[in-house]
Amino acid sequence: MNVRLHPHARERLQERGATEPEVIATVQHGERIPAKFGRIGFRRNFAYNAQWRGRQYANKQIEAFAVQEPDEWLVITVIVKFF
Repeated sequence: MNVRLHPHARERLQERGATEPEVIATVQHGERIPAKFGRIGFRRNFAYNAQWRGRQYANKQIEAFAVQEPDEWLVITVIVKFF
């Protein structure tokens, strides 16, 4: 199924440390998690092995919250956790 990013989600990618391909992979291959407001959450871990805001991290976790439309997922927002 096709994945499209809402302008809000697209604006938050860089400031939160995610890329569009990571978000798409999260929706297509990540685990589903509970979400509020009729949305569906997706979670996936990625190897990172780099610095984010001055600290070294081995992994990052992308959480994408989306709504299902007839032919696609519309990602509303993205959260990134580094560990």
